[in-house]
Amino acid sequence: QVQLVESGGGLVQAGGSLRLSCVLSGRTFSSSAMGWFRQASGKEREFVAAIGDTILYADSAKGRFIISRDNIKNTVYLQMNSLKPDDTAVYFCAARASIMVLRTTRYDYWGQGTQVTVSS
Repeated sequence: QVQLVESGGGLVQAGGSLRLSCVLSGRTFSSSAMGWFRQASGKEREFVAAIGDTILYADSAKGRFIISRDNIKNTVYLQMNSLKPDDTAVYFCAARASIMVLRTTRYDYWGQGTQVTVSS
């Protein structure tokens, strides 16, 4: 059974930083593309960043967020810097049964999400 467990969300002031973590179990991590998505209240889920055969970022994340992975710990990270109130959302980790990254939500496995709230 494939599971994704996110952690690291919380409340932070604008300009602050958070690091999200996501652990994958039940599937070979090194052959899985990993993505981060977010969903703000009343809005659709949107792509943030992904890492696999390459690294992709949403325009809103470029220059502020860094995605990385540790294939020994089966963990993907999202370092979020210079946070803005607009970054407030539930952040979801996702995995694909392929190393090829996608910007769409066509990932095979999803975590439960972790809340990130940025106060102004």
